[in-house]
Amino acid sequence: MGEFPNGWSWEENKLFEVALAMVDEQDPDRWEVVAAIVGGKKSAEEVQRHYVILLEDLHFIESGCLDHELEDAQSYGQVECISQSVYWTDEDQELFIQLDIN
Repeated sequence: MGEFPNGWSWEENKLFEVALAMVDEQDPDRWEVVAAIVGGKKSAEEVQRHYVILLEDLHFIESGCLDHELEDAQSYGQVECISQSVYWTDEDQELFIQLDIN
């Protein structure tokens, strides 16, 4: 599936999203637990930094700035938008079941 520009693989990013939904925000060991769920190759600090970047991206998108910038770029032929849906597969479910967060 490849790797994102930030060095996170598609699989790590998907596990990260699942972990965020599973681990309580108030858990004092939240980032250590999320890092373990992601696969243990990322530190708690890297996982927390990835979360901060995600929040910044969401804030940027919700601010409406992204839509305006894309419209401007598209009008000048600078951006090609590709829409792709991502679905939870049986393989994803099996991987999720194999996680041992205890």
